[in-house]
Amino acid sequence: MSMLYKENIKVSTKGVVFTDKHGRELSLNEALKKISARIYNWYLDFKLFLIHLVSLHVPFYSIRKLFFVISGVKIGSGSTIHMGCRFFEPRKIVIGKDSKIGNNAFLDGRAQLTIGDHVDIASQVLIYNSEHDLDDPEFKAIEQPVEIGDYVFIGPRVVILPGVKIGKGAVIAASAVVTKDVPEFTIVGGVPAKEIGERRNNNLVYKLGRARLFQ
Repeated sequence: MSMLYKENIKVSTKGVVFTDKHGRELSLNEALKKISARIYNWYLDFKLFLIHLVSLHVPFYSIRKLFFVISGVKIGSGSTIHMGCRFFEPRKIVIGKDSKIGNNAFLDGRAQLTIGDHVDIASQVLIYNSEHDLDDPEFKAIEQPVEIGDYVFIGPRVVILPGVKIGKGAVIAASAVVTKDVPEFTIVGGVPAKEIGERRNNNLVYKLGRARLFQ
């Protein structure tokens, strides 16, 4: 009869047996890989904890930016990430120049996330590039890149899902859920987001400028 010491480690008359979260028995090499991955994930979780402490509580962007860059986020000149932004794997996030990320946004970097120049992202926007495969028997994750073109405006509380490409100058109305690509200079809104208009000015040359000092 087995004695259960840990969720995935059992000792029986056969010796030490390792299992995964689904109860499947693992070889020693498979178990060592799982253990290494778990330790690495602990390291990533601790790193995110420190980044989020800075993001939530430090009101000076120059200090926050230093931490973001050290963690792996690539940030162009003149761009600002406001307070309260949270990340998931910062190393695959690239932000162009003169772009603004509003307060309490969520930027997912498990797959590539590319944000262009002069992009205005409002408060509480959630951008995901990983989701679960509902048809997979083990509910595995699917990762797909997200690309946001230059001069895009994204309203408050928008949700952008994996694999989406938003074209230059497009506008996403507040609280929309974007599940598919948005063409250039198109205005979309709703759940799921659908075309509701077109941006008449296609010759965009504006600059967003400097963000407020304590945001």
